[in-house]
Amino acid sequence: MVSLGIFDDQKIKRHGSKPKKVVVSVGKQTLSQDNKVVAREIIQDARDEAFHIKKAAEDEARKIRQESLEIEKRIAQKEELLDERITQIENRERQIEASQQTFSKREQEISRLRNELVTSLQKVASFTAEEAKKIILVNLEFQLKDEIAKRIKEAEEEIKAQSQTRAKDILVNAMIAGATDWVAEYTISTIKLENEEIKGRIIGKEGRNIRAFELSTGVDVDLDSDNPLEVRLSSFDPVRREIARIALEWLVKDARIQPARIEQLVEKAKHLVQSDMSDAGRSAAHLLGLYNLPSASLDALGRLKFRYSYGQNQLVAAIETGKIAKKIGQELGANVTTCATGGLFHDIGKTEIEKEGTHIQLGVELAKKWNFPKVIIDCIAQHHEDEPFSSIESVIVHLADSVSGARPGARHEPVEEYIKRLSAIEKIAASFVGVEKAYAIQAGREVRVIVNPDATDDSGIVVLSHQIKDRLEKELSYPGQITVTVIRETRAVDIAK
Repeated sequence: MVSLGIFDDQKIKRHGSKPKKVVVSVGKQTLSQDNKVVAREIIQDARDEAFHIKKAAEDEARKIRQESLEIEKRIAQKEELLDERITQIENRERQIEASQQTFSKREQEISRLRNELVTSLQKVASFTAEEAKKIILVNLEFQLKDEIAKRIKEAEEEIKAQSQTRAKDILVNAMIAGATDWVAEYTISTIKLENEEIKGRIIGKEGRNIRAFELSTGVDVDLDSDNPLEVRLSSFDPVRREIARIALEWLVKDARIQPARIEQLVEKAKHLVQSDMSDAGRSAAHLLGLYNLPSASLDALGRLKFRYSYGQNQLVAAIETGKIAKKIGQELGANVTTCATGGLFHDIGKTEIEKEGTHIQLGVELAKKWNFPKVIIDCIAQHHEDEPFSSIESVIVHLADSVSGARPGARHEPVEEYIKRLSAIEKIAASFVGVEKAYAIQAGREVRVIVNPDATDDSGIVVLSHQIKDRLEKELSYPGQITVTVIRETRAVDIAK
């Protein structure tokens, strides 16, 4: 017989007694009354625990079933929505296909009608397809002629208004770029003396000092001015005049005035002026951002420092013109280097005062000698419109020169002197025999002479133009050159009665 002893701690705590031994016998059961009670309680607790477990399991199963139903419901809804979308897409595709078929049919119908119309037109008018097309276009152009003209006129007016505004902006910006505080200088080569004793030393014994000075410098010395303490230097070459001025100032300070000392100081002044001109030319080029120019061109450019036209320093004018041309070139998208170089060297021919020809012709010769590009040579040749403009850069240089010369304070010539010079030119030309009228034009750069055809023949007008030229050179002082044009016209007049 097997006996099992079971102790229940909970029961011990509940009944507050010591644990009792429960004896279970196989085949023969012997249970005490107390043990039966404990057994029933244990069984009841097990049943309660099983009930709770079963209930929790049922709740969990019910929750899982509910979630599954919701998931199935959502899946069903999505499937329904997807079916609707697929149906819509299929309907859309059917509509597109139907539209394409309709469009294709209409296109075929239009093509058929067009061919029939062209065929009918060819039969009726006996025209080919190209001829019919031309007639249709002509008719259409005729119908739209007024509208086209109106549109063109409106576009032209708009462009004109915009171009004027744009041109003003460009010129204003260019003038600002060329603005300068420089005031026009006037070439008055005079030397102030401390006393009349120095004037005697300048003259020297029997005038040998003044003769040596004039011979070395190539200038004329005027000691008979209204001011006894003043010496005036006269020369058509401003460089020689500057050399003479520097040398004479040194001689006055040195007080050792003699032929050998004069030659020594004149030579020293030549080197100083030459170095000054070279530095001035290079500074002018660097100021405009121009580099790698021939040394001979920069030396010649520096000679403009001592050259004046209507009171305007020509080197300053060249720099100013280069600045304005460079700015206009930037605004218009032209070649800036060409504009700046053409503006800087446009009057370079004025340095060749001893040669015959206009400063434009001489400037072109110098530019070719220095192997300047053709476009720059054209800028020099065309800046006074002596030749037709060949590029936008030559037009810009012409405009820059005009702006520079026209600004207030740039040039100075009294109105009285200007009128007097023109009157003198006309008077000299009209003084010759056979001349009927003479007109000075182009600010005194040209004189046109009209002669009596009975008093002068064709060969005589050639001689007359040469004679007028000689008189002008001998009796007048003027900037640049004067072109003498003699006009002879023969007219035969008769009256029918």
